[in-house]
Amino acid sequence: MDGSIARPRPFLALGVRLIAAFALATMGMLVKLSGERGAHLVELIFWRQAITFVVLCAGLALFGRFALVRTHRLRAHGARAALGLVGMVFTYGSVLLLPLAVATTLGFTAPFFAVVIAVLFFRERIGRFRSLAVVFGFAGVFIVMQPAGASADVTRAGIAVALGAAFLVAVISFQIQDLNKSESPWGIVFWFTALSLPALTIVFPFFIGPHDWITWSLILATAVTGGVVQILLTMSLRFGSAAVILLMDYTALLWASAYGYYVFDRAPPGSLWIGAPLIIGAGALIAYRERLLALEAQAAAKSE
Repeated sequence: MDGSIARPRPFLALGVRLIAAFALATMGMLVKLSGERGAHLVELIFWRQAITFVVLCAGLALFGRFALVRTHRLRAHGARAALGLVGMVFTYGSVLLLPLAVATTLGFTAPFFAVVIAVLFFRERIGRFRSLAVVFGFAGVFIVMQPAGASADVTRAGIAVALGAAFLVAVISFQIQDLNKSESPWGIVFWFTALSLPALTIVFPFFIGPHDWITWSLILATAVTGGVVQILLTMSLRFGSAAVILLMDYTALLWASAYGYYVFDRAPPGSLWIGAPLIIGAGALIAYRERLLALEAQAAAKSE
């Protein structure tokens, strides 16, 4: 049994993550639509956190489950909230700066960053398969970056923001798996919103603007979808290893490509179809190797 997982239920984790991938692509589409109609990044993040906080508190009060948010790990929640807030800025920013399919594909580099983090900070030894996977994965990133095969919408600044978002996703995944050992998913989301809202409330008045009812509807839909994504992602990490369930995230590219074409009338750049298979294949290899190592560790533990 993987000690990093609170309640191992692999098939439930995969199913939840699959739904989360669809919700994540939908959120990206709504963020981009809202941005094109004049909504500021800070507005989108503020309403996402505020509405999630209100709805979550109402649900906990309605069902008498506020005990789920009790914690003795406020410092850990604070660190998660700080990184999570920066991560949201990068994630939303990448969607606003890049075509939806490109931003989604670059988000798939999170497993490569997770391997690097495991080596540098957890002193984990990796074999040649995962090392090669990281090399091939970042080779895919460089292909996507090439201006000769990319559209005018793909900028190096946008790519840098997207890679920063992926790095933070990897770091936050380690934080959430650690918190899941002692905290409920509802508690993790509660403290994330509760601790990030004060800072957002201070800066929000400087960025709010007048909008028509369609834009406000999109902002509201973005906030609700973002809250659902946060809960689903947290739940999936409670029931399954990040190395395995991240495979489901790749289905988001299908939805993102469809949204890009049918909603924004923008086909993905040609370079994406060369770089994306390298990125996805490398991520799948990392997940496969992580799963094999976990099974070997379980077998060794049983034989002792």
